[in-house]
Amino acid sequence: MKKYTYHSGSGLKKISKIFGFLFISLGIAVIIYVFFPVISFYVYLSSAFAAGNYESPVPDRFVIKNQVNISDLIAQGVSSIAYDYTDARNWFPDLSNNSDVRPDGEKVKSYTLSIPKLGIENANVSSEDTNLSEHLVQYFTTSNDPAKKGTSVIFGHSTLPQLFNPKNYKTIFATLHTLKTDDEFYIKVDNKEYKYKIFSIKIVDPSDPNIFSQAFDNSYITLVTCTPPGTVWKRLIIRASLVS
Repeated sequence: MKKYTYHSGSGLKKISKIFGFLFISLGIAVIIYVFFPVISFYVYLSSAFAAGNYESPVPDRFVIKNQVNISDLIAQGVSSIAYDYTDARNWFPDLSNNSDVRPDGEKVKSYTLSIPKLGIENANVSSEDTNLSEHLVQYFTTSNDPAKKGTSVIFGHSTLPQLFNPKNYKTIFATLHTLKTDDEFYIKVDNKEYKYKIFSIKIVDPSDPNIFSQAFDNSYITLVTCTPPGTVWKRLIIRASLVS
């Protein structure tokens, strides 16, 4: 008669191996998530900075240094998950208390934006709500009429450039970082087209209130999206002035 033996430890070893694999995978995922913004910067933005296309270098606090506490970076990344970034009000959470303060007077409810260099044609811009999954959003607190003197701030969603689709409002600004100073784009208000030329490109923190600053000597457009591409860590700010 054959003898059968039961090894009670074999099952526990398999379970421990599975849990070990899961923990290692989780650790790798966390490391990738934490360092992805820096990797994304070097992949997509470093050449633009080297060419002098941006107004200022990357802020020091954007670069990971030895003295940075990794737990703080993880906490920052986890906190970003809590926000719904299809709602433009969440892009600058520290300024959300002013999100419903509107300028006096009647506001243009919608108009279109075209950026020929990026293949964006007649993208709808709305000033009536903050839903970035359905259209671009002109922020409430900015100019009533983009074609008149003042500054209109337009938010648009971005993601990895490989997923760029000019017809999809969740990816429409994924290649915005490729624009340069002196590039041009157009807005159309009430069937009248206006040409704007870019004069400033920079990266700011989500807590920077200067994004909403107004100037009234001309008509200005400020384009805003998350950066580096594929992250929500910083904001790419592109300013342009009316030329014709």
